[in-house]
Amino acid sequence: MLLHRLSLCVGLPLSSCHSHTVARAASQGKHARVRPGMPSVRQWSNVPFLTVPLARAHGKSFAHRGELRQAKRVVVKLGSAVVTRGDECGLALGRLASIVEQVAMLQSQGREMMIVTSGAVAFGKQRLRHEILLSQSVRQALHSGQNALKDMSLPVLEARACAAAGQSGLMALYEAMFTQYSTCTAQILVTNLDFHDDQKRRNLNSTLHELLRMNIVPIINTNDAVVPPPEPNSDLQGVISIKDNDSLAARLAVEMKADLLIALSDVEGLYDSPPGTDDAKLLDTFYPGDQQSITYGNKSRVGIGGMEAKVKAALWALQGGTSVVIANGTNPKVTGHVITDIVEGKKVGTFFSEVKPAGPTVEQQTEMARTAGRTLASLHPDQRSEIICGFADLLTEKREEILSANKKDMELAGNGGRMTPAMMNRLSLSSSKLNSLAIGLRQIAVSSQDSVGRVLRRTRVANNLELEQITVPIGVLLVIFESRPDCLPQVSALAIASGNALLLKGGKEATHTNRILHELAQEALALHGVRDAIQLVSTREDVEDLCRLEKMIDLIIPRGSSQLVRDIQRAAKGIPVLGHSEGICHVYIDAEASIDKVIKIVRDSKCDYPAACNAMETLLVHRDVLRAPLFDQIIDMLRTERVKIHAGPRFASYLTFSPSEVKSLRTEYGDLECCIEVVDSLQEAIDHIHKYGSSHTDVIVTENEETAEQFLQQLDSACVFWNASSRFADGYRFGLGAEVGISTARIHARGPVGLEGLLTTKWVLRGDGHTAADFSEQGSMKFLHENLPVAHPLHGQRTSN
Repeated sequence: MLLHRLSLCVGLPLSSCHSHTVARAASQGKHARVRPGMPSVRQWSNVPFLTVPLARAHGKSFAHRGELRQAKRVVVKLGSAVVTRGDECGLALGRLASIVEQVAMLQSQGREMMIVTSGAVAFGKQRLRHEILLSQSVRQALHSGQNALKDMSLPVLEARACAAAGQSGLMALYEAMFTQYSTCTAQILVTNLDFHDDQKRRNLNSTLHELLRMNIVPIINTNDAVVPPPEPNSDLQGVISIKDNDSLAARLAVEMKADLLIALSDVEGLYDSPPGTDDAKLLDTFYPGDQQSITYGNKSRVGIGGMEAKVKAALWALQGGTSVVIANGTNPKVTGHVITDIVEGKKVGTFFSEVKPAGPTVEQQTEMARTAGRTLASLHPDQRSEIICGFADLLTEKREEILSANKKDMELAGNGGRMTPAMMNRLSLSSSKLNSLAIGLRQIAVSSQDSVGRVLRRTRVANNLELEQITVPIGVLLVIFESRPDCLPQVSALAIASGNALLLKGGKEATHTNRILHELAQEALALHGVRDAIQLVSTREDVEDLCRLEKMIDLIIPRGSSQLVRDIQRAAKGIPVLGHSEGICHVYIDAEASIDKVIKIVRDSKCDYPAACNAMETLLVHRDVLRAPLFDQIIDMLRTERVKIHAGPRFASYLTFSPSEVKSLRTEYGDLECCIEVVDSLQEAIDHIHKYGSSHTDVIVTENEETAEQFLQQLDSACVFWNASSRFADGYRFGLGAEVGISTARIHARGPVGLEGLLTTKWVLRGDGHTAADFSEQGSMKFLHENLPVAHPLHGQRTSN
């Protein structure tokens, strides 16, 4: 692959190609000059420059991370700590290779990529050390014998000499790496003086534009072989001097009207105090007005810039209209995707923004919720019940406002045309739904009386040493739900009853409904001063970003499609997820089933609410039923209900003309569709469910009690029913008042998760100066370990998360 090594001859006249480029750009109106009388604009240059405007033609920087996906022109700055090895002698090849791969991938997506790189000094130092060692070893071996080799010492290498020796090798390495992705590169060396000369700046600008036009990645570095030492406070008004690669990257990003500057170093980003200190917190977003609220730690282990220089360069670029992200390029866990993650808008490093949000950040919301949640958990149970009952009353009192907001959401969703009838049904609220919600909330209020602080176990460990295990809230819950606004009151009531703080992230299709329901929840919470315990996340936070708050969120509960649940389970690597990814529920028709019960149960399981996770998806039929009138009645009923039937492999083999054969026996249809399959025995039905089911809810219909008990005992699902519809797998129908979801997990809560599933325990030990040494062989005390009767909960007892 051809390497365009354009060591910039900035003092030479412009080429004809450059003249053509300038003329063409000017004819298209890309480079407007400021005329007297025009409105004032942000200026970033005090040097007359014909081809670069004083105001950015493409507008302001991005206000939110999510907008970074729109970035077309991107500058990636690789700090010395990113490019060099830990010994500062040579390059970190594996790290560099992953960065090259990401840049090449973004380039292939149609973006224009530029790299500002360090590393020439380190690469040259490695080469020069090798040459010196080789030279010394030959001379000393000839004159002093082999033993003198041990006494060799390396001289201090001058940085400019190292840069001169390393620059060509560094570029050769970049060329070899980018060649693997069929990407061309070009080298450009600059100094600070090149930016203060009108002719040289025009050459630089023209060269870079022409390279980008030809889909070539420019690799830019300061010409450290000749560059003079940086002068302190040498910035001209409105212009940043090139003291290091941070300022070089910022200057180039603004000159080239880049959309995004990614500055990679060996720190995660910008902290509110020096990294490594106990209270240091990574700032997700930094605003220019917050400059005085931060302090700076030590600078990078290599290079000449520190965090203060990076922030200064970033703010300068931001003022010029280029968005900036400072992130860690050395962390092996993220290096392979740090650049692409930033461009995709994920929460990586510190994002610089000029637009400060009106409300709190999601991190601040989480802190507010946790603080208020601890107060909520310490309230008397009657006070928590009073809050829930107040919320239930508001649902009926404010019915018209709620339904009006819901009508707006329904109209917007209908006009969008992207929601299925099943999704529209989930989105819809009605007076009857609100009444049912209010009834369910009052049930929760009653059941919450003995939830938090309940003593589960008491043990007398020794005389005057008593141990208790008591129930406590889990902490901060994050509930993510799609197009189901009725979910908000249910989970809010359960969180209040269990003393948990709650973050809610609803689907945008229910924005208006969720907003008013959340306002009513906070109005009820305000009754006892815990308004902030429930927070509605309405910022542009992606679900994946929320799932990364492992130090702030204790449990994630997804409520929505199986795809949503799977996505969250993949994203939440450090936070437990309670839920199920699929609801593949089976109904097994035994040979001794009642006709009337079969028709009722199958109809209800499939047709009552086909989109629900507890709806039947596969109907298993005993082989003997196929030859009975019962089977014809089942088929007639399903056809009457307009259920589309898919034939399982064995069922299809019995038929001359069969329905479409099922593509997979492990399918959740979520609509008026189901699969029918034939089995020879109860054991075969159990084996089929274990193989193709999702451990959610499975049903047997039979009049044989022994067969039923065998099914109930052997089947390993969260809910197993005999002669009852699968639709009973629901917290409200179980008498739990409501549920936060149905879990198919093997630990903690399983099945419909109500109030009990949102509690954990802690151990409380009350002693009188006891020590472990008292119970040693030489000690004076003996363990008793007596079980004591469990007393009633100490109402109002303060608990902690």
